[in-house]
Amino acid sequence: MPKSRYRAAALGGSADEVEAAFYDALHNGDIDQLMACWADEDDIVCVHPGGPRLVGAAAIRGAFEAMFAHGVIRATPERLRRVESLGAAVHNVLERVDVLTAEGTQRAWVVATNVYLKTAQGWRLVAHHASPGRSEVAEATAPGQLLH
Repeated sequence: MPKSRYRAAALGGSADEVEAAFYDALHNGDIDQLMACWADEDDIVCVHPGGPRLVGAAAIRGAFEAMFAHGVIRATPERLRRVESLGAAVHNVLERVDVLTAEGTQRAWVVATNVYLKTAQGWRLVAHHASPGRSEVAEATAPGQLLH
């Protein structure tokens, strides 16, 4: 991974840079880089498709270590939707996940929401929630309406 992205996760950077570092860590199977993206808070949360709610760095680290024991995770974010303010950013992405099987590479889709907060150390991931998805029905949109 390019040094600048790792430093973004380690030293701050923008929410976009931390997100790029997070997905690079998945591709590289780098648990230290991945954990550098997370906030140093007791209540950080991660939910993998079909899995339990993981609370805290130790639980999150353990789950990713178990996944990395089977190989890297080829998850690539697509179709990013973001809502940002001065101290928080919510990114919803469609993750394209390429899985190596005996029959060759299979593609799966995951809908994920990544929540970032601006901390004293810079932007950090505080929640990652992922659900199974399908690319052909990745999102439903309707024309905007004024609420007030």
